[in-house]
Formats: sequence, C-alpha cells, structure tokens
Amino acid sequence: MVIGMEDKKQQQKHMWLRFSRLRVDNRDSSEPKITPEQAVKLCDRNFGIGADGVIFALPGVNGTDYTMRIFNSDGSEPEMCGNGVRCFARFIAELENLHGKRQSFTVHTGAGLIVPEIQEDGLVKVDMGQPVLKAANVPTKLASNKNDAVVKSELVVDGVTWNVTCVSMGNPHCVTFGTKRGEDLQVDALNLAQIGPKFEHHDAFPARTNTEFVQVYSPSHLKMRAWERGSGATLACGTGACATVVAAVLEGRATRLIFVCLTIVIVKQKCTVDLPGGPLEIEWREEDNQVYMTGPAEVVLGAFVFEVDQQERFITKKSIVPAACGIEDMIPLLVLLKVYGQLISAVVVLGHESCTRILLRINI
Repeated sequence: MVIGMEDKKQQQKHMWLRFSRLRVDNRDSSEPKITPEQAVKLCDRNFGIGADGVIFALPGVNGTDYTMRIFNSDGSEPEMCGNGVRCFARFIAELENLHGKRQSFTVHTGAGLIVPEIQEDGLVKVDMGQPVLKAANVPTKLASNKNDAVVKSELVVDGVTWNVTCVSMGNPHCVTFGTKRGEDLQVDALNLAQIGPKFEHHDAFPARTNTEFVQVYSPSHLKMRAWERGSGATLACGTGACATVVAAVLEGRATRLIFVCLTIVIVKQKCTVDLPGGPLEIEWREEDNQVYMTGPAEVVLGAFVFEVDQQERFITKKSIVPAACGIEDMIPLLVLLKVYGQLISAVVVLGHESCTRILLRINI
C-alpha cells in the first residue's frame, strides 16, 4: 500500500497538487483486500493514516491491463476518481519499475475505460473519456434545457437559488459559478462544510453528487473548490476539474479553440484549474469530444504487510510493496498486522529495514 499525495520534485518546474489516496496492490485478487469499514478507519485523519479514500489495483477485465476500485473515506464506492487514477498510474509505475519511461496502459473502472499516460517529465496525462450531459444519465432530476443537458439551470439550496450545470465524468457533478443574483463567486469565502452536504444530498440528485464552486479569472483560467460525494471537502478533484471546464464551455465562460484571424490559425485551448492543493491542466478536445487531464503524482508512503500464522502463532512477513523505488528521501512505512486473516492494527514507522521510530498506531 502506498499513498500518492505530493509531487515534491515537480513543485519548482510544473505544479504541486496535494491530494491523498491510499493505494493497495491487489493484482492477485479480483476482490479488495480491505473492507469498506477498514477503509473508513484507515482514512481517518485523526485516528488513522489519513486519506480521501483507498484505491485498489486489481487484475484487468475485458482485455484491459488493470482494474481500479475505490472506497471513499466514508466507505462508499464511487465509479471513478480523476486524481485517483493519476495516483493509480504512479503506483503501477512503481510496481512495474517504469521509472523514466513514457508509458500508458488501460484501466477498467466503474465509469468505463480510462487510459493514463506517464510522461517523461513525470506528470501523468489521463484520457478521461467523453463527458455525459444527458440529464437522465448524469443523473439529475432537473429538467434539461439545452439539447437534453442541464446548463445554467436554477437549483434552490437552503433558500438560495443557484445557477448550476450538470455533468458526468463517469460520476455525477453539479457545477456552479454563482447564484441567480449574478454576483461573481468568491470561492475562498464559501463555508464549504455547511453548503456542500446540502448540494450532495439534494433531491435533484438521486445518486448524490459532487459539487464544484467555480470562480472565473479568464476563459483559460478557473479557480475551483470541490465538495466530493462520500469524501467531503478535498484539496483536489480531477473529475471535478474536468466537469468544471466542460461546464464553463457550455455556459460560454471558456472556449475550446482560439482563432487567430490574421494568420487563420486555430489553436487548441487548454484550461488551468486552480484547486486548494494546486493546479490541473484540462483540455476538452473538439475533434473527438474527449477530455484530457494532466497533473502530478508521487509516492510518499510504502507498506509492509505481516500476518500471524494460525497454527504456529508467530508473525510472518506476508508481502512487501517496493515503496522506495527511485525515492531519494527517507519515507514512512505502513505496517499492517493481520491475525487469523483479519486486519487488526496498523503502525506507521520512519525509515526502512532499520526503522525505529513509531509515528502512530491505530486499531482497525
């Protein structure tokens, strides 16, 4: 198990995106090795390791290289996670020793086929597929008002009327740029913990929804804060950033192409989306309708897994995740203890084979 959270090496050259998902090497089994209840305890930021969710790398199906499943910090299972698939790609690169190589592979998710590509600069570019705009497929109960889509429609939340656009990137998103009064949204001033759950559990969204609150700097520069379904306020949301750019284009706040009239040049428009944890680059291509997301991912925590032998009653080393591949700095290790097949506790220690300092211990 490793956590993908911060790309320290790219901080100076490109971007720094803070986001955390625990990842589990589950390639030898088609079922997750950790239960939703255990995932909740591991994700707890006060009494656990701390993460937005747990991602499992399972064997591929239907001809894909791998399968990705996710348990959110509340134990629910979403269809997909944009930032999570970048962390997933970095995790696979560590396991397969793909350092310094440009590599892409196919991943089966609850949202369909996803194709991440690890670039030579270390950033991960992901083909996120085509956005789903038909209201019934997002899903939302709001009436469609533009070619079966819900674009800048009114939604009353806690007595306030918001203008919202609904998009699915394999998971449902409600994107808003402000209220009906037309005031420019200042996202840093929002009380996300108060308003976010009211959007998530609104009757207009039968499967609940992720919600993005967006501030527009320019047609190619947006700022967004996300309330994620099942995880709450997070520092970054990849599918949310993609949905935000799609919604901005649909509402006329951003463009997909730039026309340079004097030389008759058409330039593809990429949009930078600023999130609390750092920026992501999003492109919604006109020629194939695909959405592409580019951002960093880095390993910061590795794991040893031990199991107590049922007969001899001694601890044996069950498996080791090669966490330190290419990592120069000392990184913490997560030690999971299993007794009679049940995960009972976890200890985070500093260092590798000769580690001596215990940072925290939790009961699972």
